[in-house]
Parts: sequence; structure tokens; C-alpha cells
Amino acid sequence: MVDLCHPGRVEEESGGLPPGLYEQLVTAGLEEQLRAIDDRYVSRTALHQAEAPNRIALHLSRQIEKALDGVPEKDRVAVGVEVVRELLGRLEQIVDKAELEPEVLVSQGDVLRSVTTALPDGSARAIDAPLIPLLDTTLLTNAPGEPGVGNQVKAEIHSSQSIDVVMAFIRTSGIRPMIESLREHCERGGQLRVLTTTYTGSTEQAALQRLVDLGAEVRVSYDLSTTRLHAKAWLFNRPSGFSTAYIGSSNLTHSAQVAGLEWNVRISGARNPDVIDKVRAVFDSYWESSDFVSFDAEEFSHHMAKEETSGPLVFLSPVAVTPLPFQSRLLEQLALARTRGHHRNLLVSATGTGKTVMAALDYARLRKHLPSGRLLFVAHRQEILNQSQATFRHVLREPNFGEQWIGGKRPQKFDHVFASVQSLHRADLDLLEQQHFDMVIVDEFHHAAAKSYGRLLDHVQPVELLGLTATPERSDGLPVLGWFDDRIAAELRLWDAIDQQYLTPFVYYGIHDGTDLTKVAWRRGSGYEVEALTNVYTASDAWAQQVIKEFAEHIDDLSSVRALGFCVSVFHAKFMAQIFNQAGIASAAVWGETPEHERREALAALADGRLRVLFSVDLFNEGVDLPSVDALLMLRPTESPTLFIQQLGRGLRRDAGKTVCTVLDFVGQHRQEFRFDRRLAALLGGSRKELEEQVAAGFPYLPAGCQMQLDQKSSEIILESFQTALPSRWPQKVEELRNLVTAGHDPRLVTYLDHTGLELEDVYPVKGAAKEKSGWSNLCESAGLPVKAAGPEEQKLRRSLGRLLHIDDDLRLGFYRQFLTGRQAPDLSSFSDSQVRCIRMLISQLMSQVDTDQIAAPAELQESADFLWQHPQVRVEALELLDVLDGRVDHVHHSLPNFKDVPLRVHARYTRLEILSAFGHGNPNSQQVAMWQSGVFWLPGDSPAESTDLFAFTLDKTGGNFSPTTRYRDYALSPDLIHWESQSNTRESSKTGLRYQHHAKEGSSIMLFGRLRPEDRAFWFLGPATYVRHQGERPMAITWRLQFPLPGDLFAQFAAAVA
Repeated sequence: MVDLCHPGRVEEESGGLPPGLYEQLVTAGLEEQLRAIDDRYVSRTALHQAEAPNRIALHLSRQIEKALDGVPEKDRVAVGVEVVRELLGRLEQIVDKAELEPEVLVSQGDVLRSVTTALPDGSARAIDAPLIPLLDTTLLTNAPGEPGVGNQVKAEIHSSQSIDVVMAFIRTSGIRPMIESLREHCERGGQLRVLTTTYTGSTEQAALQRLVDLGAEVRVSYDLSTTRLHAKAWLFNRPSGFSTAYIGSSNLTHSAQVAGLEWNVRISGARNPDVIDKVRAVFDSYWESSDFVSFDAEEFSHHMAKEETSGPLVFLSPVAVTPLPFQSRLLEQLALARTRGHHRNLLVSATGTGKTVMAALDYARLRKHLPSGRLLFVAHRQEILNQSQATFRHVLREPNFGEQWIGGKRPQKFDHVFASVQSLHRADLDLLEQQHFDMVIVDEFHHAAAKSYGRLLDHVQPVELLGLTATPERSDGLPVLGWFDDRIAAELRLWDAIDQQYLTPFVYYGIHDGTDLTKVAWRRGSGYEVEALTNVYTASDAWAQQVIKEFAEHIDDLSSVRALGFCVSVFHAKFMAQIFNQAGIASAAVWGETPEHERREALAALADGRLRVLFSVDLFNEGVDLPSVDALLMLRPTESPTLFIQQLGRGLRRDAGKTVCTVLDFVGQHRQEFRFDRRLAALLGGSRKELEEQVAAGFPYLPAGCQMQLDQKSSEIILESFQTALPSRWPQKVEELRNLVTAGHDPRLVTYLDHTGLELEDVYPVKGAAKEKSGWSNLCESAGLPVKAAGPEEQKLRRSLGRLLHIDDDLRLGFYRQFLTGRQAPDLSSFSDSQVRCIRMLISQLMSQVDTDQIAAPAELQESADFLWQHPQVRVEALELLDVLDGRVDHVHHSLPNFKDVPLRVHARYTRLEILSAFGHGNPNSQQVAMWQSGVFWLPGDSPAESTDLFAFTLDKTGGNFSPTTRYRDYALSPDLIHWESQSNTRESSKTGLRYQHHAKEGSSIMLFGRLRPEDRAFWFLGPATYVRHQGERPMAITWRLQFPLPGDLFAQFAAAVA
């Protein structure tokens, strides 16, 4: 075995290979060395297809470099030219359609330095080249003997076609040395784009004005809530393919550019194209973001003056009109709820996230569909009403919108009323017609259980009721969700709030505490028995002492910490407070029955520092405003995802001087029933498999500033829980179904999933050994439940139902249920063209694996439908599956304009088979659909107007393994702009390239489909798109404009960056 602690043993035990991490292609020589090492100590994986071109080319280039380095200097050029000629010739023979002859080097090995234009006198216009070769990547530190970063940035300007600059701080002293070079660049027609901020007030208005005066486009972020942008980078774009970038620590100030101890990396696009691609992608995404607005001197002065003014000022930013991605997602969830019949909806979003802005945008969208558009906005304070009315006026662009009803003010028209609940409570509501207002919005809805709110809500009967709140719970325990059928229509994900810096980042430590909970009584539906659990934690002070030890180790300063501890019971909370006080950490305990004045005193003592820890059983809910809390102690095994997120949220409120919340979660050895995956899913999102990978990898994809760390034992316990907490083996799943029936429950798929906690993907695994035993009908059969008679291809058709799990739009869900319900196969001639295509979408997926002896291929669609009806249990299962899928619809979908016969909905998901079926490719009366393997498919019609290009792209081409060399090829620049790369051999002057560029003029259509990972069978339909611009060729990097902007959650997943 290789001993990492004794390097002297390496030679003997590892065949000369030092122990450590590698990412090296296994060559014949390396294989020989590996034979000397025990296989247990060697880890190797297959080369990923998406990364193969880059990795193999890198390996080959290194071998060529080594070989040529050994050739005498006088012969290196000639030998090198011959090597390239032979290699390219052989490569052209091996790789189909590779046209490499033009890439053979000329015999003398010349290097092209420039191609220039003529001056008026006919002489060549000189182009100054940077001192650092365009092919080289290097680090600049302003050290003696190397070129200064300011000097080199200036030297890059002259040869650039366009320049992009992102700079946190810009001052006149920084741009003065290069102002003339930048002016000449702009006068030559070069583009100069600059992004900056007003953070800390360091950026000078005069500097920005000088840049604008010389021809630059400047955009500024005025978001001062946090350090929104701290990047410093230059991107020098050259159409020749030799773009360069500078990324580092230097702002545009004199000291940073010339005198400071700054580190800046100069990146060569020719050598590191993937890095340049990412810089360009992220810059373009920021540029398109509403967070950055065009520089205006008056607006800049106003914002800078605000920084110098003490006290709060109300200012409506442009964001109030253009929703951020997470706001768009919440608005879409409200719209989705209404399309599914819910007209009393609650919006839950953290304080400061613009709930009133979202309410105003929501009203603006609904207004034209409401009978009269009358609005009642209710709040409990004058300042909230003032701000809310101003927000509505700004969003609606109506400076006189609304009347107030508060104090001595009373409305005159009663069309758009902003009222205090107190005024409404004092009024005679019986005189107000119940349906007078079409829409009622109640701000801070967590107050709504109070008598004054209740009287109002019992009286009014609006078309739409919208509640706004930061928390759906009340400290007095009175109900809130009851007004909304016990459901939340739209809720801001914790991750989004942290990403947008509305909540404080957290550092989470999962700490194994040595407790054994496997014998503690468990009640299904409620978890551990409280008294028994309390006894485990309070039997002695040993466990509490361990908590104190870990608390002291993980908290930077015990003299300033403000912590909340969540306990199992009242006795547990009192016990913990006692032990902490004995250790010199001022603590107290509060619970539901604590007198109100004692509770308020305890909270005040925590806030002003007299207490350091406050222990409780129940949550610290609304009415308990503790933004200064910067540590949480999770002292109870919380399985409920809602409760876990609520507990975590108590420490994430932002506060002056607070940069992070430290969370200590004590992990014991749990019963098999305990579900770690449920609370991790609420926090991180994703499937159980993805969560398991995150735990194993140490949580690599967290919002900026967040960290999650599990000690070794905690990690082992949680990973084991993923395997054992749910029935994972077929016999276990069957036994769960038997138990469900024995308990008197209806044996339906939706009921089974609800009671077991399994997901559809557990019943219909995509691949693996479990696939042979999968599906709801097979489960029922194995459990001894009655099923309908089997057809000739029963098992193949049952397995094929697993290909329908992506269906997520009302069109398919409704039509398929209608189609499959009849006792006899319907006559397809009675359906419309669009419906026949929809049927083909379904049957092409179900019948693709059916034996051709049973039904010849290509079979007529009617024949295939008749064959499907010979399998009644398959249809029964399909209907149950569709009922479950109906509950997973989570986007508002849009009909496809100008394509009335294409049964697709924008922002729904489809497989390639479904896409081609929907567009009528091939014989429309046959179940067989053409194979589509590449990312493009051209559907020529009788005329250009009837022709369509279908593009299907994958964002993460390596299947979850972050790969910089492939990640920044296809991505969203903004909600309505998509950057897409054509196939590698497409030239801009080719027939295909010209069709892409001129499709709008010629009348053909572009349809975009995207998925996140290669293993996703279905693609999101992004809808029709139009050409905007492109860069380069072979491949062409094209920007497309979407007709339907991406929903907020899809944009966050598809974007190169979200500002």
C-alpha cells in the first residue's frame, strides 16, 4: 500500500508514481507502471465523450512538443512542418468528413503576424502588437523586470476590434494614461463596453463621463445592498481568433495599474479558448441584466448623494419594473395556480425581495382580464401604504394611481384603494358590496388571523385574493394558510434569496454527536417519541458538554455571538440553558407557554448582548424580529423539510456587520425511518441521486459565501440513510404496497407514492438492474393485487411507460387521458391533424420496442392503436401515471403561434421522437419516426415559410462533472437571448450558415430545445427564435432572441451567469 506519510516508500510500492490526484490519459508506458500497483489503490474512469477532443489534443500536443524539443534547433522547423503534414494526412483518413489539407503548414514554417489595411497614401496601416505574445498566458505582478499591467493593457487596445471592461472601481487616475488609446480605438469604429458599480463610492463620475465622451457604452449597477460586483477584467476581442483577457486584482486606479502589489493573469484565447469563452459569456450576461443600467450623469449624482445622506430614502429602481429571474418565477407560479383553478393565493418571500413590486406586476398582468380592475390593497401601517402606492404608480406608469383610506383620508372613487386595516375595521363593511373589488391584496398576511383582518376577509369576495408575507407562520399559532386552502402558491427558494443576497450566507457543520437513536420509539407521521428522545439528550450532561465544546470550537467570538438553539422539549430547552449558564455562556429558555413579557425580555436580552444563547422548542416566528442572530444550534433531529428550512431561516436575516450565520447540526445514529434526504432536498433541490452525489462530493455547488461540511461519521450516516430510509429493493417496495392495502388504503399509484415517500423515478428506474422489475402494474401483480389480462407484448409496453415521466403540460395530460379511456380503440380518422400528431407522439414512444413479429414496422398508426388496446392493464397504468404527472406541472405553457397543427407547448418538455412527430416529419399515419442523433434537424417544406430548423442542445455536456472546456458553448445570455454554437463544420458563407442568418427574411423558422444534462431524455421547448448576431465560423457562435422569455427558474439554470 502507498503510505502518504512516508514518501520514501513511494518508489517501492507505487511503481515510481507519486501518490496523489491525476487526470492523465493512460498510455502504454503509464499502464506498465500501474501494473506494479495493487488495483485497490488505483482509480480510473473512462474518458468522457464531450471532453475527448480537448483531452486527446492536449496529450498529443505535449508529445509533439517533447519530441520537437529533442530535435537540433536548426532542424526543428522543417521536422515540425513534416510532422504536421503527416499527422493531418493520417487524421483526414481516419476521421470522416475531416477537411484538413488547408491546415498543413507551408514548408518554410512562416508565422502570420498581421493583416492590415491601407492608409490614404497606399502605405500599410501599422498595428501595434502587445509585448506579450498573443499565444501566451502569463501572470503579471507589477514586479521589477516584467511589464506593468497598466502598460500591457494599454498595449492591447490598438489591435482590438472591441473591448469589454468589467471593473468594480473606476477613477480618473486609472484611465488617464490610456485615454488617448481608448479614444483612437473608438474613433476607428471599435466598440468599448464598460460595467462598473457605485459600491463604496469609489467610482468617479468624471471618469465615467470621460469614457462616455470618447464613445464608450457604460452601464452601472447601483445596488449597494451588498458587494454585488467586485470583479476586475479586460476582454480584448479580435476577429482573427487571437482575443486576450486580463483578470485579476487591479481596479482602474493609478495605484492598482502601476504601483500596487497586484496579481493579474493575462489569458491567451488561442491557448485557453474556454477561459475566454467564459469571460465573454459572463460579461454578456451581466450586460443584458437589468441590474446594470446605462450611465446617466444626473442619475449617477443622485445615487452618489444618497450614499452620503443619513437615514433611509425611498427610491424606486429600474428593477421595480423589470422583474429579476426569481421574481419572474414567483409570478409564474401565481399564474400557474390560477390556471389550475386557485384564486386565493399566498406569496411567501423574504423581507426585502420586492413583494410589493411583484404584487404590482401581478396586478398589471391581471388587470385587463378582470371585470372592472378595481383593487384593494391592505396594510397595517401608513409608511407601507405610501411605499406600496408609489410602487404601483411606478410599475403601472400612472402617476395618479390609487387613493388612500387611512386616518382622515377617504377615497372618492373607490376604484383603486390603499387602505389600512384599522380604517377598514372601523368602517361599516356591510355597506361595501362584497364583490366591489376584483382584486384584494393583503400585505404582511401573517397578521391576517387577527380579528380586524378576519372580519375584512370574511366579507370581501374578490375574483383574486393575494396574500403577501415573509413567513406563513404566526407566533400565536393562529392559522394563516386556511385562507388559501392550506397551500402556498409561490415561495422564494432559500437558495435564490441567498444568491440574490437578500439573506445572509451560512456555514453549516454536520457534527456526529455519538447518540444512538435507533431504539427510540418512532411514530409514523410524527417521528420520534418526544419524551423518549428527551431522555436520550438529558440523561446526563455529557451530551450538552459536547455541544458546548463544538460551539466554542466553531464560533469565532463567544463574547459577541447571538445564537438560537432548537430543542426537543421544554425540559430539554431548560436543561440546555442550565448547562450553558454553568459553563459561563449566558443563556435562557423560552417556549409557547412562557408569559409574553418574559419572552419579550429574553429576546431583548439576546438582541442587546446580555444573553448569548436562547433555547426554545417552538419556532421564533413573526413578531420575533432577530436579524442579529448569527448562530444556530440544531439540537433536535428535524426530519420535516418545512421545519428545517424555517429553523435555518431564523438565522439568515441580514443585519449590519453580519456576514455569515454559523449552523451546528448534531447528527446521531438514526432509525432507518429517518429521512435525511427530505430536508436536504428542501435545501439543495434535485433528486435523491443528485443529493447523494452532493454529499459524497462535499457540496461543491453552493451559493457564494455558503459552505456545508460534514465530519466523516456524519457523512457516512447520511449516505447510509439515503440507501436504507426508503424501500430501494423490489421486495421492499412490494411489501410496502401490501402494507398499504392491509391498512385499508386505496391501492393507487398516487396514494402509494404519498405514503412511502418514493418518487416516480423509484417506481420507473431509468436504467440499471432494477429495470427488469419496474412499473406500477408489476408492483401490483407482485403484491397479489388484481390486474387486467396481459397482452402479447405486456412487459415491453409496461416498461415503455417509464418514457412518459417528463410529460408536464395540460395539453398532453388532458388529451392522453381522453384518448386512453375508451373501451375500444378509437377511429383515428375522426381526429384532427393536430390530435393525430399528438397520438403519434404517444405511440411512437410506447411502441418503439415492440417485436416486429407482433406488429410489422413501419406500422400504420391505427394498427398501432389497435395493438395498444390489446393491453388493457397498460392503459390502466398509463392513466394512473398521468394522474400523478398532473400534480407535477410547474410552468405556464404557451401555444405555438403560426403552427396550429403542432401540438407543442413552449416551456414544456419533449423527447426527440415527440418533437419530430409533432412537426409531422415522415409519414404522419405511421408510428415510426426517424432517428435524430445530432443537435440539428432541418425540416424543409414546400416553401421557406413552411420550413423549420430544429436545434436541440445540452448545457452540461459532461453529465454533472463541471467541465470548463464544454460548459460555455450553449447558454442563456438573458431571459430572451440564447448563445448557441452550430455544428463544428458550419461556415458563415455556406448554404446552412446563410439560412441561419437570413431565416427571418426568407420566412423559415428556428425552434430551440434545451436540456441540462445528457442523461435527460427530454428537452425543454424554448420556442421560436430569431437571429440577432454571430461570431466566427466552424462553428458559428449565434445569438438567438426567444419569442417567449425563459421562466425565472429555467433562466437561472441555463444562464452563464445571473447578475
